Amino acid sequence: MFKKLRCRCEVVKNFSPSWFASVMGTGIVAITSRFYSTYIPFLKGFSVFLLYFNILLFFILLVPWILRWFMFRKHALVDLEHPVLSNFYPTISIALLVLSSDFILIGKNISMARTLWIVGAIFTIFFSILVPFIMFKSESVKIDHINPGWFIPPVGLIVIPIAGSILINSFQGVARELVIFINYFSFGSGFFIYVALLAVCMYRFILHHPLPNVLAPTIWINLGPIGAGTLAFVNLIKNSPFIQNKATILSLSTIFWGFGIWWVLMAITMTIYYIRKVKLPYALTWWAFIFPLGAYTGATHVVSMLTGIKIIDHVGFTLYLLLLFIWIVTLITTAIKTYEGTTFLR
Repeated sequence: MFKKLRCRCEVVKNFSPSWFASVMGTGIVAITSRFYSTYIPFLKGFSVFLLYFNILLFFILLVPWILRWFMFRKHALVDLEHPVLSNFYPTISIALLVLSSDFILIGKNISMARTLWIVGAIFTIFFSILVPFIMFKSESVKIDHINPGWFIPPVGLIVIPIAGSILINSFQGVARELVIFINYFSFGSGFFIYVALLAVCMYRFILHHPLPNVLAPTIWINLGPIGAGTLAFVNLIKNSPFIQNKATILSLSTIFWGFGIWWVLMAITMTIYYIRKVKLPYALTWWAFIFPLGAYTGATHVVSMLTGIKIIDHVGFTLYLLLLFIWIVTLITTAIKTYEGTTFLR
């Protein structure tokens, strides 16, 4: 084990902040498995297994993440100030938000979901300010650094209302009003930051050379704000006590969801291009395939339930099968590379 490392301390020293994308991805696979258990009943039990597996995975990854700040703080700070790596730091707090949704939908434990959501929301908001601030004041950011990984901080903000809006009625008094405030603040700010960054990324895609192959999977991250945004919007409208005409407003979610179909096709086309022309070597960025596609798959199921259009759910189930396949390949490959120590080399 770790035979490619000179010292086992490199596991902590080179521990990437993007590791928690695996918890995000596994958590969304659990949720979509529960959604599509109506097609395959086995998936209901599978979603429960994934919930507990994901909890274990989170705490295993938490150990080196914390140790790095004590043992190799300088290296952790270098990553935090890096124009690419810094955007992956919020994955730890987004992972907590995804686990919160898992406990609502699968674990049926509102108390645990609420605790995870509070901690996750606080740290997500913190990172959503810190990471852009570091980049705003930096003088070393170049066009080469622009990539869809920059969407991760606003994705975190957009994810907050997915569980947060469902939890509104579990709070009382001022706390309840504060939760409503946080949900709308995070959704609004996350959505418009995403729109701004989307324009920046489109500029890079069109007027600059293609992403390096290690970052190619981040192309899929654009499905994150689209899918999570659709889910968050639906949950917010459904659970907001002051909105009366919910049906009309909910129909707007289908417009946002529709943009995702175009991006799914573009992401698949670009991935095939990289596989055939440039090659797509394994890296932790492979986890960028999972959560964004999973969020969009879940959104597709929800939109189908809202509209009653069955073909949309058939599209969603097809995406789920693709999601499950990519998750299995990525999980197995990550396990092998971790055993060898490759994932801790820099």
